[in-house]
Amino acid sequence: MEVKEIFSDVKHVIPKKHFDDRGFFTENFNYDALKEAGIDFKSVQDNLSFSKLRGTIRGLHFQKPPYEQAKIIYVLTGEIFDVFVDIRPDSKTFGSYFSVKLTNTNGFLYIPKGFAHGFCTLVDNTNVLYKVDNYYNKNTESGIIWNDEKLNIDWPIDNKFIHLSEKDKNLKQFEI
Repeated sequence: MEVKEIFSDVKHVIPKKHFDDRGFFTENFNYDALKEAGIDFKSVQDNLSFSKLRGTIRGLHFQKPPYEQAKIIYVLTGEIFDVFVDIRPDSKTFGSYFSVKLTNTNGFLYIPKGFAHGFCTLVDNTNVLYKVDNYYNKNTESGIIWNDEKLNIDWPIDNKFIHLSEKDKNLKQFEI
């Protein structure tokens, strides 16, 4: 397993793959191996999202205390432009974002508590699995509008191809 910190405690994990003439086998989640690599993550809930169309944006979502969630993000099929925004007030990177393209072949992301998270699908028929370390709580859910002017995220899709839920259309601007 290869683990790289790519932005302020966010890590890109690339599990070792064992190939043969049938394809490959990989151990995606191993608590002890992740802990040894500096990721102490115990999953309590799995969430699966399916997006029919390229240009679907989900997010930028987060849970407020005491229900914050660390996440592990896997792409099962398709490709996404994954975005995470540091919303930890005491962090050196507070109010900054980073992005990475994820597929089912290039590993997964570990995003710690204190980040808003979202993604844009880059192809049709994309499945994304989220493992989270705290249960969802409707009363503490929140988010940042995808096209926030302060964040100025460089989404890789032309605005006319963006698909959003009603909830995501009504998220608020980021307050710094």
